[in-house]
This record gives sequence, C-alpha cells and structure tokens, in this order.
Amino acid sequence: MKKVIFGLYILFIANFCLTAQELVIGEERVEPGIVFVFEGAIKDHVMPSSLHLKENQTNVHIEARVNWDTNNTPLGTPQGGFVPYLHITAQIINEKTSLSTFIDLLPHINLVDNFHYARNITLPGAINDLYSVLFRVIPPTHIELALHNDWLKNYGEELFKENSFHYRNVDFEQIAKASRN
Repeated sequence: MKKVIFGLYILFIANFCLTAQELVIGEERVEPGIVFVFEGAIKDHVMPSSLHLKENQTNVHIEARVNWDTNNTPLGTPQGGFVPYLHITAQIINEKTSLSTFIDLLPHINLVDNFHYARNITLPGAINDLYSVLFRVIPPTHIELALHNDWLKNYGEELFKENSFHYRNVDFEQIAKASRN
C-alpha cells in the first residue's frame, strides 16, 4: 500500500512540475461563459511534423486553453469542457526591434492540458527580449457550427463576438530555456 501511495505522490509531483512550467500570459472570460487562458509553454515535439516546427527549431509553445466556465454558462454546456472550432491567431512582437511573427493556433491534445489550441514558434529576437502578444479569437463560422433554435433565441447567431487580447512586456526567457527532457 505504501508503494502505491508513494507512486501516486511521484506521479502528482511530476504532473505538477510539467504544468507549473507554463507562463500564463493572460486570462479572459467572454460571454456566454467561455474562459481563455493564454500561455507560453515549453517547446515540445508535435505531430504531424509537416505542420509544426520541430522542437529544436523553436523557442516556445504558444497555447490557448479554451473551456466553458464552471458557473454561469448556458444550459447544457459541459462545465470546464473544451470549446471547439475556434480560429485563434497570435502575433508575437519584439518590443525592442518591432520584429514580429504571426501564427495560427491549431487544436492539440496532450496528457496535461487535454484539448487546447497551440503552436511551436521561434521568437522574433533574443529569448531575453520583452514581447507583446496579440491574440485574436474568431468564433466558428456557420459552416463549422450549426445553431439550434433555442441557442438562437437565447444567445444570437454566433457562439460569441470576435475578440482581441493584447499583452505587453511578456518575458519568455525562463520558459524558452526550459526543456521537457
């Protein structure tokens, strides 16, 4: 029994260490109860390699965790559940040189965050420079998401309004130096 408890403790600590090494860039909530957590995570090996930068060619894994809130959400929404079909972009701007990089965040899945939107990136400058990060979040189109009459009557013709979130003085240095190995 002690071995099982010790094993669970080690697993908990390992999981905590992996999740603790993410830089929270910003957190936002939009109606009707969708929570966005924007992060800079440790670069990772992501498949298929034809669509993603290799781990050794990148500095940071930019992420957007998008889930239903745990309260004050529309009837029938899974509390804390992943919100699919979004279009999320990130522009990372070097505050010293104004050089920038622009990426589309794609759906990913892992054993820490489960479903999320993310992409490996190379910073447009030194890892110890400060950056501005602009996230643009676009709701699903009518081709990707059909809306039933009850949703239309209560919330309108789209999941939510398009939003942009801008963060300044983001320091990626510690996360860019970290490794998953």
